[in-house]
Amino acid sequence: MRHRIKGKILDRKKAPREALMRGLVTSIVVYEKIKTTEAKAKAVKPLVEKLVTAGKKNNLTSRRQLMQVLYHKKAVNKVLEVLGPRYLDRKGGYTRIIKLQPRAGDGAKMVQIEFV
Repeated sequence: MRHRIKGKILDRKKAPREALMRGLVTSIVVYEKIKTTEAKAKAVKPLVEKLVTAGKKNNLTSRRQLMQVLYHKKAVNKVLEVLGPRYLDRKGGYTRIIKLQPRAGDGAKMVQIEFV
């Protein structure tokens, strides 16, 4: 039974899974859209939403929270200076997932996750 189990394991141990999520979040922030599998996109979407919500405040606490997750200072600055003010009036739902064709090699469901 899977009562009260949150998140997806994505067939990885804890440390590689966290590194994958941090890398995906950083890529989404820097490039504003990425192409990935459906499972990874659904797993990373709540993390991106929380970072943008934290970036709306633009204070030292939110900067430090962002630096714990994002790999590059450029991405931290982008969340605080570009994405935070862009979504200041919006109360959540900053990203969308668009389904694409399956991957040619293994038939995995591919999607594009991007900012609204």
